[in-house]
Amino acid sequence: MTEESTAPAPFLTAWFEILDSDEPNRILDLISDDFSLSILFSTGAGDATDFAGDRSALVGYLEQRERGTRTHHLLSATTLGQDELFLGEVRRGGVPEASFVAAGRVEGKRLKRLLIGRSSEIRFD
Repeated sequence: MTEESTAPAPFLTAWFEILDSDEPNRILDLISDDFSLSILFSTGAGDATDFAGDRSALVGYLEQRERGTRTHHLLSATTLGQDELFLGEVRRGGVPEASFVAAGRVEGKRLKRLLIGRSSEIRFD
């Protein structure tokens, strides 16, 4: 991630690129000491899984991921002050699987707050 980035949400754009890389654990270097998150994703039939908490919750999320099977793709994004909003699509083998929205608060060069919601029940195409 560079400060010269022209991405509409440069931090989250870089975050998802790292998450999809061969070394997704590098995102742990991008969080603040007082980081907190909630990643809520639909598992179907009205059920959902929520990873909520601090660094340890993010580690738990990373450990359960099917690494290298899904990729995150930007549909639209914006930055408002220190807040970034990212609307995206998750693809498995290039095939759309789910839509997601992410909101992050960036302080300096670290992510302080992260909220992600994901569902396979809606598409933004």
